[in-house]
Amino acid sequence: MHIPDGYLGPATSGFFYAVMLPVWIFASRIVKKALKAKQVPLLGIGAAFSFVIMMFNVPIPGGTTGHAVGGVLVAILLGPWAACIAVTVALVIQALLFGDGGVTAIGANCFNMAFVLVFAGYYAYRLMTVKTPINSNWRAIAAGIAAYIGINIAAFCAGLEFGMQPLFHRTVTGQALYCPYGLKISVPAMMGEHLLVFGWVEAIVTALVIKYLQKQDPALLEVMKEAQS
Repeated sequence: MHIPDGYLGPATSGFFYAVMLPVWIFASRIVKKALKAKQVPLLGIGAAFSFVIMMFNVPIPGGTTGHAVGGVLVAILLGPWAACIAVTVALVIQALLFGDGGVTAIGANCFNMAFVLVFAGYYAYRLMTVKTPINSNWRAIAAGIAAYIGINIAAFCAGLEFGMQPLFHRTVTGQALYCPYGLKISVPAMMGEHLLVFGWVEAIVTALVIKYLQKQDPALLEVMKEAQS
């Protein structure tokens, strides 16, 4: 799902940087106020977890890749704003040090994976677990479903961003200047792989981690319980 350099036009890249800048500022303020001291190391662990799981990239036709993200899991444990920061850190490091995702596309990649994925999955989880006990099996199942929902909505957004480039940026002869694939190719390419493969990886990993924490350290899930009350 990492968008590389050269696939988004300057206007699109600038737009997503402009969208994400206030999100990053607000998220940092929320995290600074709301995150407890004992949870701060977990933020670093969450960023590291997201970084590692996103390194297992599989190329997808159309110029991008498919992979799990782990953002919904971090959101369940620390809240969506903390997850937004954690996934952003992972994406920035990948772009700057490993060339995984373009520098010009950091805003768009963060919008898809650190914002859309995180918040869509987080609120789906909250809706499915209202007044549900921490040790309920349904919480682990709901976490997996929420992760599946979040990553597929993010994939759909990425597909739209790719597919709209030929509409915005063409030469006088009609040749695409940036991403050459239209919506009929980009959206099915993104959605097919994530609906059938990567969404399930995201769902299974998230559900298994939540189930493990329910048995070994349920206190970590109390953050979510308090947020729902």
